[in-house]
Amino acid sequence: MDEQIRQALMSGRTIDITTTGRGSGQPRRLEIWFHNLDGEIYITGTPGKRGWYANLVADPAFTFHLKEDVIADLPARATPVTDPSERRAIFTRILGNLGHSNDLDAWLTGSPLVRVNFPEG
Repeated sequence: MDEQIRQALMSGRTIDITTTGRGSGQPRRLEIWFHNLDGEIYITGTPGKRGWYANLVADPAFTFHLKEDVIADLPARATPVTDPSERRAIFTRILGNLGHSNDLDAWLTGSPLVRVNFPEG
């Protein structure tokens, strides 16, 4: 992975993702935030059902679009984070960084969470 991309993953937050619609099979692009915790990349959203999450559960391959300081389309794979203790640890850090730690219980029970991997190659 190129150094500019590594830096963007360390300092950025707003990206687009393109998933494959689970029913339509068509590409679905939307803006979302990502979170870098010690080099691990996560995507989440406020509590509630999310189409992008359902699409990634059905087909974990997607495109991670950097669009701030660096413009790049990165092939990626999503792994849902479902283990309760792992979710608690990750959400505690994300919400602490965002200044929303009082919302932890709502996020634990109702928010999607995926770890992003970038296949080498």
